Amino acid sequence: MKRERLLQVGALLWLMAVWILLWGNVSWGNILGGLAVGALIMVLMPLPRVPVEGRVHVLPLLRLAVMFVYYSLQSSLQIAWLALRPGPPPVTGVLRYQLGIKSDLVLTLCIDVLNLIPGTMVLEIDQVRRIVYVHVLDMGSQKAVSQFYRTVAQLERLFIAAFERDSDWKPSPWHNRDLQYEDPTQEGSS
Repeated sequence: MKRERLLQVGALLWLMAVWILLWGNVSWGNILGGLAVGALIMVLMPLPRVPVEGRVHVLPLLRLAVMFVYYSLQSSLQIAWLALRPGPPPVTGVLRYQLGIKSDLVLTLCIDVLNLIPGTMVLEIDQVRRIVYVHVLDMGSQKAVSQFYRTVAQLERLFIAAFERDSDWKPSPWHNRDLQYEDPTQEGSS
């Protein structure tokens, strides 16, 4: 079975599972209804192709999941302490970090993980230079700022190990497609 067909079957099964969960019980009617609704959704609203430019490495992906849970718990405790402790509110600010991630898909996943860690929120992404601007809740000391940079560097290393090893990297035809766009209104305006 071709990879593309396998992905379509997986998406159809996922949509069927969501349908069954929405109805709250597993029955033949819900299974068939889920398949019908899923097929209709896939025909009427097809998703664009997602460029896959590397391979998934399971062990680094598991390490990434463990580190994400660890950072989430650590940050949650830190935020709880900042909320409950006596004293002035914490010093907040925006920090900049340049990521070495090549793929737009992996960059998006990394940004999602950064946003899910309590106390951080990505405000802006410079897609061309791979720079992210992150609002950080606690910047009261150099130690806290250094901890943020260590956390992002660790996540970046884990994402690259899980999805973008140089030995497996094959840019898709859509890689940097937006960067090659030439604006026709700028033609001849030197």
